[in-house]
Amino acid sequence: MADLDSLAGLSPEELEAHWMPFTGNRHFKSDPRLFVAAEGMHYTTADGRSVLDAFSGLWCSNLGHGRKEIADAVASQLTGLDYSPAFQFGHPAAFKLAKRLADMAPGDLNRVFFCNSGSEAADTALKIARAYWRAKGRPEKIRLVGRAQGYHGVNFGGISVGGMVGNRKTFGPALDVDHLPHTLLPENTFSRGLPEHGGEAMANRLLDIINLQGAENIAAVMVEPFAGSAGVILPPKGYLKTLRELCSAHDILLIFDEVITGFGRTGSAFAAQEFAVQPDIITTAKGITNGAIPMGAVIASDDIYQTFMQGPEHIPELAHGYTYSAHPVACAAAMVTLDIYENEKLFERVNEMAPYFEEALHSLNDAAHVVDIRNYGLAGAVQLQPREGEPGKRAMDVVLEAYRRGILLRWTGDTIAIAPPFIIERNQITQIAETLRDILQEVR
Repeated sequence: MADLDSLAGLSPEELEAHWMPFTGNRHFKSDPRLFVAAEGMHYTTADGRSVLDAFSGLWCSNLGHGRKEIADAVASQLTGLDYSPAFQFGHPAAFKLAKRLADMAPGDLNRVFFCNSGSEAADTALKIARAYWRAKGRPEKIRLVGRAQGYHGVNFGGISVGGMVGNRKTFGPALDVDHLPHTLLPENTFSRGLPEHGGEAMANRLLDIINLQGAENIAAVMVEPFAGSAGVILPPKGYLKTLRELCSAHDILLIFDEVITGFGRTGSAFAAQEFAVQPDIITTAKGITNGAIPMGAVIASDDIYQTFMQGPEHIPELAHGYTYSAHPVACAAAMVTLDIYENEKLFERVNEMAPYFEEALHSLNDAAHVVDIRNYGLAGAVQLQPREGEPGKRAMDVVLEAYRRGILLRWTGDTIAIAPPFIIERNQITQIAETLRDILQEVR
C-alpha cells in the first residue's frame, strides 16, 4: 500500500469503499494513481508531480483544464437556478443550447434531446429509431445493426449494438443485434489519415445482413465515424458514404455515435461534416462541456421529430427522458464551452496541429513492438505486438511507465491511444513521441 502522502490523505477504508469503473480495482489499489488538481495541459498527482494530459482526460477535456470561464458560469448558475424539472417544465438555457447545437450540426439535424452521458445518448438514439418506425406504422422494423469493435457506452442498448467482446460477455444476452465487421484491415497498416483500401467492400457487408434479416425488419445502423475506444479504427475511404447510400436505399436509419468525434476532434464540429456524410441521428457527449459537468445529447433530423408530433397534444410524444436532462448547470457549462471553441478557433487549431501530430506519431513506426499506427485530426493510436500469453499487458506497462515519466495516455487491448487537448503545443507533441520511443525500447 502506498503512503498517505501519495494517497492524498485517504485511509485504507476510504480507498476500499470506491468500486472503480473499468478498472482492475485490486491492481489500482495496490499502487493508486490519484490526481488532485489540473490546469491547462497538466494534472497534478497526489505526490506533487506534474503529468501532461495526452488524452484529454477521457476524450473530453478538449480545452485543457481549469477553465475559469466555465467555472464562473457554473457557479453563477448554481446560485441562480440550480435545478429545474425536466418534465413538463423548462428553463431558457436548454432551448438556447439546443438551437446552438442545431446550428452546429449538419443538414437538417435540428432537434436536440438532452441526456447526461454518451451511454444515455446511445440508448436514447436507439429508442428513438425504434419508436420512429412504430410512429410511421412499421412496428416490424425493430432490428439493429452495430459493428465489431464499436463502442456505444455501457447501457444495455449500447453494449448490444457495440462490438467490444469484454463489454458484452460480462452481462449475458441483451438485445438481438447484427454486427458489421470492423474496418481494421491488414492492407491499411500505417495509414496516414483515412485508409485507402476496402471501404466500399466493407460497407457492402451490410447487404449480407439485409439479405439475411430483411430490410423491412431493420430499424437502424449505428456506427462511430471512427471507433475511438477500440483504438482509433478509421473508416477506409468510401466506407461511410456507401453505408449512407445503402441505408437510404433500404429505408434504414443511420446513426453516428459522435461522443468522441464530436466537437472538433477531427477538425470539424462533427465527423459527419468532416467526412461529408449525413446521418439521420448524431449522439454526442464528452466535449460538449469539456468534461466539467456530465451531459449528452441526441441530435435528430426534422423528419424524425415531426413524425412523432401526432396524437393528442397534451400526451408526451416520446415516453423517455431523465431527471437531469438539460440540467441548468450543465447547459451553462456547455454554452461557455462552445463559446471557447469558437472564440479561440480551436477546431481550426486541430487542423493546424494535425500534420505535426501525424508526423510525430508515425516517427514511431520503427520503434520496438510497434505493428501499426493510425491517426486522424488529434486522435491517434500506436498498436503493439501482444506478449505471448499476456494480451494487453505490454500496452498497459507502457502507459503506466509513461504516467511515471509524466505523461497521461490510455491503453485499450494492445493499443496505446493518444488524444490531447486542442491547446497542445508542438514541443508537447514531441515530448509524447520521444517518451513513447524511449519506453518502447526498454519494455520487454
